[in-house]
Amino acid sequence: MAAWLVVTATLKDRDAFMACGYSQQAAQILEQHGGRYVIRAPGATVLEGEGAEGASVVVSEWPTRQAALAFYNSPEYTKAKALREGLADINITLVGA
Repeated sequence: MAAWLVVTATLKDRDAFMACGYSQQAAQILEQHGGRYVIRAPGATVLEGEGAEGASVVVSEWPTRQAALAFYNSPEYTKAKALREGLADINITLVGA
């Protein structure tokens, strides 16, 4: 059964975030682990509840929950995440069986 990673990112410095190399590395690692992007877009609008107005949102689809977790916990992605440290406040939610 499919699963999705939903990422909400409030960028502290968009130019620095885009220049750090994280997005490119994460995309390559995502593909290697069988994921695909559904959407990557800035400017979220919160309609209800606590949220991050104006945040960037990334949704990726995975063949299984285990594939998404294998990506997230991989040594390659752990290394890539270090590139964005201090540049954004990130929330990641895994949805699906």
